[in-house]
Amino acid sequence: MKNGLFRYYAAGISAFVIWGAFAVPLKLLKTYPSSQILEYRIFTALILVSLFILLFRRAELKKDLQIFRQASKKEQVKLAGLILLSSVLLTSNWFTYIYAVNHVSLTSAAFAYMVCPLITAFGGFFILKEHLSRLKLIALGLAFASIAVLATGSLRDVLWSVAIASVFAFYLIIQRAVQTVNKVNMLALNLLISALLMLPYYLSQPLSVPTEPVFWGTIVLIALIFTLIPLLLNLFALIKLQSSTLGIIMYVNPIIAFLIAFCFYHEPIRFVQLLAYSLLVLAIVVFNWSVIRGGARSAALSPEEK
Repeated sequence: MKNGLFRYYAAGISAFVIWGAFAVPLKLLKTYPSSQILEYRIFTALILVSLFILLFRRAELKKDLQIFRQASKKEQVKLAGLILLSSVLLTSNWFTYIYAVNHVSLTSAAFAYMVCPLITAFGGFFILKEHLSRLKLIALGLAFASIAVLATGSLRDVLWSVAIASVFAFYLIIQRAVQTVNKVNMLALNLLISALLMLPYYLSQPLSVPTEPVFWGTIVLIALIFTLIPLLLNLFALIKLQSSTLGIIMYVNPIIAFLIAFCFYHEPIRFVQLLAYSLLVLAIVVFNWSVIRGGARSAALSPEEK
């Protein structure tokens, strides 16, 4: 793959593979309120990433602080605003997704990440002025067709899906726009602001810390495996990949989520769903056709030709 993009594609795909399986640990906590799951997910992830930075990445933290101090007042205000907005969007995405999985339907949560790539791709095109070739526009058309095929369920499910998709799509666009902050430090800032946003709600509730081992074991699993690792992979991918490209890679998420819903939780599968997923796979191939073709050519070359 030219320009050494393979590791960025691999990081993006890996992130969405992990997120595609996120419903499994969430189902273990179905009896707990969504807000409580969100609170402890944020606090636990913040503790883990803060320890990681203090132990292994203090130099990068000092570098970012120095860059921020040297920036103009206008640039500081703009950066702070983008970080705050991205934190609000990330927190909103987490809450809506957790609520949808445990109280609406798993398929509605998965469907959200079929809508999200369209919003991300078009948002990248209009906001970041990212180029979309004719082939990519065709791929987006196929993806929209697959969504139209699936959008035959309840209005409630579709509205939840659009809400989840919208906040995450704009979170990705902001992350792509902010390139001056180290991605690990950016994640720590997002989590810190999210924790501060949740703190008033947490303090207003009766003090009842869960004591069940399954709760804490699952929360740590969610914070580490399903929060920090995929977010870091996702932020790493955004260093080189366009928002529109990552938006199409995001389709890995709903494909895995739907497979889990059908195979693990035995939800019924209909012909229209099979048709929609086939269109999705075709859209992914068409959108990334130049990358696939370039990778195939590279693999066919002899070591001397490379």
